[in-house]
Amino acid sequence: MKIVCKRNDLLKGVNIVSKAVPTRTTVTILECIKIDASSDNIVMTASDTQLSIETKIDGTIEDRGIIALDAKFFSDIVKTLTSDTVTIESDSNFHTKITSGKAKFETTGRSGEDFSPLPLVPSNNPIVISQLALRESIQQTIFSIADSNDQKPMTGEQFKIEKNHLRVESLDGHRISIRNITLNEELNNNQEDYDIVISGKTLNEISKIINGGAEDMVNLYITKVPEEKKNEVTQFIKFEFDNTTVVSTLLPGGYYNIEQMFSSEYQTKVKINRKELLDCINRATLLYAIEGKKEPFVMNVTEGNMELNIRTFNSSFDENIEVEKEGMDIDIAFNPKFLNDALRVIDDEDVTLYFINPKAPCSIKDENESYIYLILPVNR
Repeated sequence: MKIVCKRNDLLKGVNIVSKAVPTRTTVTILECIKIDASSDNIVMTASDTQLSIETKIDGTIEDRGIIALDAKFFSDIVKTLTSDTVTIESDSNFHTKITSGKAKFETTGRSGEDFSPLPLVPSNNPIVISQLALRESIQQTIFSIADSNDQKPMTGEQFKIEKNHLRVESLDGHRISIRNITLNEELNNNQEDYDIVISGKTLNEISKIINGGAEDMVNLYITKVPEEKKNEVTQFIKFEFDNTTVVSTLLPGGYYNIEQMFSSEYQTKVKINRKELLDCINRATLLYAIEGKKEPFVMNVTEGNMELNIRTFNSSFDENIEVEKEGMDIDIAFNPKFLNDALRVIDDEDVTLYFINPKAPCSIKDENESYIYLILPVNR
């Protein structure tokens, strides 16, 4: 195999597929990036068996072939090159030369044939969503997933597609995040309904790879499995965008019934400037730097005013913010991180908080419910 490509194109491809290289594995071929120049395109691939990524890069194929190179070593090489053009050639024994300007590396690769192909996901009837909407929906909810495999469904996000509507949900036992998106009707006029759970790792990597353009689209393809076989058959989701394809296994089993955790009733409704509240939280949590124990963040809402405070053994913080209040006064405490995570991804100038009582969850949502955050209070 012999290919010639631009250094920047090669680096971009390496950075994309490297996100699927496992940090630990007993299958050594998975520590590699496959470069496939056996046909008319240069295609790079990496996989950890649960997540597979392939991307096409521009370049000239002078001699067709396939090679697998150690991902870390190859990535480190490409990052250090300074010349515009890179030549990669390998012989039948996988001896590989990487040349760029005056620099020349030699290494021994592996057979690219040892790489398993991407799982087959039929490319028909896609769900089409803008890269901007997909990235925002992930970034505005992903912080609420759990990091413990003891709660496997919580380590992913639920994607519910019904007609021209996408609902993204996540929860970790202390909070819930929801993002509602209206899909382009013309691009999704023959769409089936889906209710799936996508790995948080996959979604995190997708949000980093896509460019986030409002006019750039992502096609999602999902393997359709009969309801009675969902726990027996592995389901996959495929993302196609630009010159990249990402295939991931879906998390098995059902998600939690989030709807039953919400209530339309409230005793107190508070409208507050988002940035003022966020800045206040950031100031208040400075106390944590000098205290071993993280005390709760207390909100005391009265007519026209929200008093916020943290009390620790050696220190205290107090601040007042003007608010618009409807309903009863309330005194309630939260983990400030959960409030911070929700507030920092909301774009609105003002946010509205809904309270039932000091023991019940607080919800933050807009009038159209394009975003909903439910946060459990803490005991004092």
